[in-house]
Amino acid sequence: MSSGERTIKGQVAVVGIGETSYYKRAQAPDPEFKMCLEAILNAAEDAGLAVDKLDGVASYSNDRNEPSRIASALGLPELRFSNMVWGGGGGGGSAAVGNAAAAVAAGYADYVVVFRALAQGQFGRFGQAPPLPTISGQMAYTMPYGLMSPAQMFAMKVQRFMHDHGVKQEAQRAVALASYHHAQANPRAVMHGRPLTPEAYDESRWIVEPFHLYDCCMENDGAAALIVTSAERAADLQQPPAYLWAAAQGSAEGQGMPVHNAPDYPTSNFKTLSRRLYATAGVGPGDIDVVQSYENFTGGVVMALVEHGFCAPEEVNEFFTLENFTSPTGKLPLNTSGGNLAECYMHGLELITEAVRQVRGTSTSQVKDVELSLVTSGPMVTPVSNLLLSATR
Repeated sequence: MSSGERTIKGQVAVVGIGETSYYKRAQAPDPEFKMCLEAILNAAEDAGLAVDKLDGVASYSNDRNEPSRIASALGLPELRFSNMVWGGGGGGGSAAVGNAAAAVAAGYADYVVVFRALAQGQFGRFGQAPPLPTISGQMAYTMPYGLMSPAQMFAMKVQRFMHDHGVKQEAQRAVALASYHHAQANPRAVMHGRPLTPEAYDESRWIVEPFHLYDCCMENDGAAALIVTSAERAADLQQPPAYLWAAAQGSAEGQGMPVHNAPDYPTSNFKTLSRRLYATAGVGPGDIDVVQSYENFTGGVVMALVEHGFCAPEEVNEFFTLENFTSPTGKLPLNTSGGNLAECYMHGLELITEAVRQVRGTSTSQVKDVELSLVTSGPMVTPVSNLLLSATR
């Protein structure tokens, strides 16, 4: 079989999704591990699946909650598969689903749970420069010169992209406004009941140019999980399956994020992945109905949508408007649960559970007749990943 004939399309489906309540950083009443278990149990209940049927575990970003401990706590008879996507960023979210799907398709496991548990109030903050007694590796090229926090690192790439293509601040503002707009319809969202106006965005303090406060993701505590199984088993469970049409992960040449020496510098790192994703699914950007695009910072969303073919770099100012991104009538409804900016920074796994809801037709900001739901995970980190979910096999 040639590589062009190998495909995951329609072989597996997401059949259950689960979450804890989402909290502001340091406000979770429970330990991170307990929240991890709660999200998994909720996903099994959502699927109508006995939790002891789970036999595989997948996660990303070096999650602290070890598979064997999870299996013991849940009383699983057997753990047949465990997998981790390396890397400290959110670029592994869609990749973890892809890895779970590969395990199911290959017969390594029957029901694989993908999870992310994150209690930044208990274990430290992603948005803060880490205190280190010594500096080694890639960070040794930047930290001695004051380039330390994620906002600083990503701002440089975005600033260059905006300069090269004449992108205005209003493009980033549209992403933030869309996320906050959709969060007002979502009772789960941490920013539910706290709408954002253009004036409030413009008047908010700079974190590091070109990022205002509302261009930056939140820091939260909580957990989310989803369950992947074969299309055949999915037919017997209680939720409409969200079939995986494609998933891709990886990086382009020379994309070592911390060193800032990539030959293609102002990129979200999706140029090669988007081509592979669309080729696997046999679709193009014009076929996508709704997008959940990871916002570590809004500028990453701008570049990610460009690199997935929704507009050319020179068309960003015209395309990136609140009207285009708003459900249900926008040209490309975006981050319909509120995303990392306004629902919860569950390291992007909440974007995938929302993509499932859109396919099921149960989102709080539902897009009509969703056929294809796209997720992009972790722009500007390395590796990144993406996936496509569909209501049909």
